Amino acid sequence: MKTSRGLMGTVPFPIFVFLLGFLLMFCCPAWGAESGKPIRLAYTSWSSSVAGAHVMQALLQERLNIPCELVQLEPEDMWRSVATGEADAMLSAWLPTTHAEYMEKYGEHLRDFGPNLEGARIGLVVPDVSVGRQTGSRGERARPYIHAESIPDLLKYADRFRHRIIGIDPQSGVMARAQEAIRAYDLERFRLIDSSEASMLAELSNAIRHQQWIVVTGWTPHWMFARWKLKFLEDPKGVFGGLEAIHTMVRQGLDTENPAAYALLDRFHWTPEQMSRYLVWNRMDHGLYPYEKAQRWLFTHPEQVSEWLKGMEQE
Repeated sequence: MKTSRGLMGTVPFPIFVFLLGFLLMFCCPAWGAESGKPIRLAYTSWSSSVAGAHVMQALLQERLNIPCELVQLEPEDMWRSVATGEADAMLSAWLPTTHAEYMEKYGEHLRDFGPNLEGARIGLVVPDVSVGRQTGSRGERARPYIHAESIPDLLKYADRFRHRIIGIDPQSGVMARAQEAIRAYDLERFRLIDSSEASMLAELSNAIRHQQWIVVTGWTPHWMFARWKLKFLEDPKGVFGGLEAIHTMVRQGLDTENPAAYALLDRFHWTPEQMSRYLVWNRMDHGLYPYEKAQRWLFTHPEQVSEWLKGMEQE
């Protein structure tokens, strides 16, 4: 058997190779893993937040060898956790409107990397489908069974909507804007129903199946716009703002503690179409395997992944 001679005397060659590899593994970590601490990403239960957090987790772990933990929180708690250093980053800051209150409250303690996705939108949403045939005898589109076109129209059809707006978790920015819309448009006869994203979607699905009138708090990107034909109600007073962007925020000090993770978070940017691919896949198995869907997304978007990681991966 081959042996290696040195300070340790005569050591069988296979054992020497094993020991050398063991030492190298701990003495020469991959770039960005200097601290040995996992990166903690805060996110919410929103589908778009799940998408961004899991794709970033897969990038860090699969491509940079940096361990990453995800922490699901309510929106304000997500902002607070990064501002106080309990979490390292979030990829779910909706600005300038939805999370304006949180930005004012916590922004000075955070580093804003700017948008990781542009073209987002929030508002009140209704089904835009017809009963029966979707086109008339001459090929024209049949009239949708819900006739409301704008938020002021909710007053006209209040009884048909059963005086309800189906919402999501009460801390979310879209719910704060919905409350503001109720005041701005004199919709005091309506109740804004607190629920969860899953409960809101279940109500929406049931209403469409039975051609019932329903209005919900909605946002894009979201897979529901691929699943059903929906539309935002016009908002003439601009309560919900215009197009928004989803920003990446990181805690102070991350740049020195983990420069690779910091650099990747800064580079990360995708389009609504790219996110939608993940959202549809994740919806197909009811969100049971979000990390596996993130791995699939990386595999099917090699050019985008290479752009994010250029010069960062070890050979």
